[in-house]
Amino acid sequence: QVQVVEYGGGLVQAGGSLRLSCAASGPTFDTYAMGWFRRTPGKDREFVAAISGSGSSTSYAGPVKGRFTISRDNAKNIIYLQMNTLKPEDTAVYYCASKLPHNINTYYTSGYEYDHWGQGTQVTVSS
Repeated sequence: QVQVVEYGGGLVQAGGSLRLSCAASGPTFDTYAMGWFRRTPGKDREFVAAISGSGSSTSYAGPVKGRFTISRDNAKNIIYLQMNTLKPEDTAVYYCASKLPHNINTYYTSGYEYDHWGQGTQVTVSS
């Protein structure tokens, strides 16, 4: 059973930056496709960013493209989400998810593709 844990959320002013981290267990972490999603009250879960197991391929949702960067350190079993120029509309609970893919160069943007989820970390951006 893969365990996924996010950390690094908090309160930040608009225009500021925050980095989220996500640790996943398992000896084959470098084969896991990983993704970040977020949810705000009353709204469906929203895709934020995804990265392939090898780290060679990434994808971003339109609202965060150019401001957020997903990366991974396979030696440490960790992925990161660097969030810059934060806006109040980025306020949400952010979730990390993992999936063992067929191809280590594949990423997934649908939450239904992922097998394991973290408990979420709150990000609040004040105006």
